[in-house]
Amino acid sequence: MIDFLEGHLLLINKPLRWTSFDAVKKIRNTLRSHLQIKKIKVGHAGTLDPLADGLLIVCTGKFTRRINEFQNQEKEYTGEFILGATTPSFDLETEVDNEYPIDHICKENLQEAATSLTGEILQTPPIYSAIKQDGKRLYEHARKGEKVKIKERLVQVSEFEITKVELPSVHFRIVCSKGTYIRSLAHSFGQLLKSGAYLGQLTRTRIGNFNLSQAVEIQEFIDSFSPQNNQNAPL
Repeated sequence: MIDFLEGHLLLINKPLRWTSFDAVKKIRNTLRSHLQIKKIKVGHAGTLDPLADGLLIVCTGKFTRRINEFQNQEKEYTGEFILGATTPSFDLETEVDNEYPIDHICKENLQEAATSLTGEILQTPPIYSAIKQDGKRLYEHARKGEKVKIKERLVQVSEFEITKVELPSVHFRIVCSKGTYIRSLAHSFGQLLKSGAYLGQLTRTRIGNFNLSQAVEIQEFIDSFSPQNNQNAPL
């Protein structure tokens, strides 16, 4: 019998197009209903964009005090960059605004660009992000068409591996620090190639020592509380 009020850590495979808050809300409501209580603390350790899927750490009860501990751990992602075009959001949230040639790009160019983006780098977060600046979320400025100077931040990219090339698609595996925007890496990657690029697909595969292979689907977590299931919880 897991004591979710005392504290528990859940490894969830966040579905595509769900916000991280959607997942937290669904888990909180499931626990409130199952435990027949009005309140329970539930929070996630590291936001995943709606257009990304993969590992989401969710903490319940007293474990919510450890959220910062999990957030600060190293992350690993796999995904796909699309070369030859850019979007204002650096991903598929917005439409393509510019197109560029890719005929000049070879595997050596791709590796050089990946190497240039490995190590300690200064990164500009995308305008379509939830970062607060001047008391306002950046995406609020973006949706109003307001121009804003975004502060750069220092991030660590430990590994940047090109895993498959099928131009205009480039598949990758990236290991990085907290606060790294893979969308911004996509944009910088295109610039280094004297072209353009945006993020076409993203999956978070690891946070610290926790792996996506250990995670459960949201529906699997909900179904674990059904009377027919002898297990009280999947994790």
